[in-house]
Amino acid sequence: MTLVEFFAGWEESRRLFEVLRGAVDELGPAQLRVGKSQVAFSRRRAFAWAWIPGRYLRGEHAPLVLTVSLHRRDASPRWKQVVEPAPGRFTHHLELRAPQDVDSEVRAWLREAWTAAK
Repeated sequence: MTLVEFFAGWEESRRLFEVLRGAVDELGPAQLRVGKSQVAFSRRRAFAWAWIPGRYLRGEHAPLVLTVSLHRRDASPRWKQVVEPAPGRFTHHLELRAPQDVDSEVRAWLREAWTAAK
């Protein structure tokens, strides 16, 4: 699947994704993998994913969700959900509603995840 196919009919989600993609590009080399349910950013292993909740959820929701893998539980109240799928690996979910949501704090989390994924 291509990015065009993934975001077909989800223009607001695509605009937010491009802001997110720009933030990841600033970190350094990362691969982009487009699947049916999400777009993954990876180095040696995946460190961040973007997905469209409107495909799966009913009612009010953000146009895009960023999922970041960290080796610690971050205590920020901005996270929608934090889970520990494996010991020492924490998956953090953040709703993105506007371009300014990809701020310096989000960029720092992305850098942390990017660095750990080498």
